[in-house]
Amino acid sequence: MTSKVKELVFDCIYWLYQHRISPNRILVYSIDETIDALLNSDKSLVRFGDGEIRYIEGKSGEFQAYDKKLAEALGDILQFKDDRLLVGIPDIFDSLDMYIKKSRRFWKEHLYFSRKTYEKYCVTDKTYYNAFITRPFYMSKDKKLCENWFEKIKRIWRNKPIVIVEGAVSHNGVGNDLFSSATKIYRIICPSCNAYAAYDQILKGCLSFPKDVLFLTSVGMAAKLLTKELVDQGYRAIDIGNLDMEYDWYLQGAETKVDLQKHHCLSEEDNRKAGYYEYLEQIVYNFENL
Repeated sequence: MTSKVKELVFDCIYWLYQHRISPNRILVYSIDETIDALLNSDKSLVRFGDGEIRYIEGKSGEFQAYDKKLAEALGDILQFKDDRLLVGIPDIFDSLDMYIKKSRRFWKEHLYFSRKTYEKYCVTDKTYYNAFITRPFYMSKDKKLCENWFEKIKRIWRNKPIVIVEGAVSHNGVGNDLFSSATKIYRIICPSCNAYAAYDQILKGCLSFPKDVLFLTSVGMAAKLLTKELVDQGYRAIDIGNLDMEYDWYLQGAETKVDLQKHHCLSEEDNRKAGYYEYLEQIVYNFENL
């Protein structure tokens, strides 16, 4: 099929999906409702995007080779029922009008191929939270909403010590004020690719911290399993994904996805040349080369 024909097919199928009458609708809270749920409680959040859904379907991720055990664990988490852990999925089932055209096309195609996966794994007697809490800028048609969203999100960790669990090149909060309201920042550095291979060491490092810290996880597929495990162990954890990148784009007023220089700093020497001394001092564990 040509691209125009495919787009027409995706449009038609999405329209039919929108207008079908079904008791098994998948419901998703808004971004505001999701942020408020985190602001007004000590609950944790794990998020699922298109990559996690494809992974459950048996496809490798961009930064995580396929592992059947991990894929099965992700499917279980998607069905997880525990008031302590909010589960977020894409807000794509009722309308895509709030997103830019490119994103509308992407999610229509995604839902065309993966709708049955959502229907198989998503629990129909619950409302899911919004995975786009960490993707609030680029896809949004109305960028004016983003300032309020980011300001509210930053209040979640205000006056709290945080542990950022991230890939070696992520540099969450470096060069911006995303985490400036936290009382203390610790970092656990993980492999940028295939972090699940170092999962046991990462988890052990996390469990060495006191229970009053807030974990912010940003290690791809492994972040989902890690977030759930930390909740099971009595910690609070929020899967922040690419929130930092979105915040940088917001600060720049970017109209396209902009490459960030900090994502190219891999070695300690790179970080020192860039002047990231505070970042280096915040690192408690480094499992990058396991």
